[in-house]
Amino acid sequence: MSICTPSSSSSSSSSSSESSSSTKAWIVHGVVVGAAVAVALGAHVYLKHTRSAKFRSRVVGIIPARFASSRFQGKPLVQILGKPMIQRTWERAKMATTLDQVVVATDDEKIAECCRGFGADVIMTSESCRNGTERCNEALQKLEKKYDVVVNIQGDEPLIEPEVIDGIVKALQAAPDAVFSTAVTSLKPEDAFDPNRVKCVVDTRGYAVYFSRGLIPYNKSGKVNPHFPYLLHLGIQSYDTKFLKIYPELPPTPLQLEEDLEQLKVLENGYKMKVIKVDHEAHGVDTPEDVEKIEGFMRERNLP
Repeated sequence: MSICTPSSSSSSSSSSSESSSSTKAWIVHGVVVGAAVAVALGAHVYLKHTRSAKFRSRVVGIIPARFASSRFQGKPLVQILGKPMIQRTWERAKMATTLDQVVVATDDEKIAECCRGFGADVIMTSESCRNGTERCNEALQKLEKKYDVVVNIQGDEPLIEPEVIDGIVKALQAAPDAVFSTAVTSLKPEDAFDPNRVKCVVDTRGYAVYFSRGLIPYNKSGKVNPHFPYLLHLGIQSYDTKFLKIYPELPPTPLQLEEDLEQLKVLENGYKMKVIKVDHEAHGVDTPEDVEKIEGFMRERNLP
């Protein structure tokens, strides 16, 4: 039987060096693998958390309403088949299953008195709010309960479907990378060049690219393409409350000011906005003439 004897000093030194290098390599390898595992586990936990039942689960619907309007003074109080328009919007919003509370935010006592009369919760806001989003933010700060999501429900959409409200809430809950969600529907050819009908384009993943009062996309012929699926923005939108709190601090942006569309400030500042397409016929009230149209529509369909 042969007996292994110690190697020479040079061989021992070489072996020791190789052993040391090998040990260092394994240590580095272990650190890298450990870090990768930690990152993977962290991502898994994050995704699990963001998509849990509690993620963005507390939801409030806010209907901003102001009396002064350049196009239609006193619009929230206009009668539509015997009921104030703001009441019809509130009643539809109350039917949404995702909303824990529905409130009206206004700076006008006449509107507040009317809303209290039919049972709505009212939050008084300042006259300095420049748009509905800022009014929603101010109202949010005055609510006693804490919420994760705010739905800005346009008061001039008295026939808004509760399913549309639920749809944008669920879309925001399912998109952790978005801070905002909204809805679109098919644009009617007769509304193509109406600046009161806001158009929208989205990317292949359902995120907003741009909104405009003009027709978008606009082809070089200058005519409406009867085969293109143009999209009409319904106006209703929901926000993550953390984002809503910083929204007023963001300075106005060039596109927002040019188009007079508050959602463009969100996009111009690099935030993501999730968009869902719904089968909903828009009946926004922007002018006194729209009241006659919506009443005619309701009579035709025997809507209460």
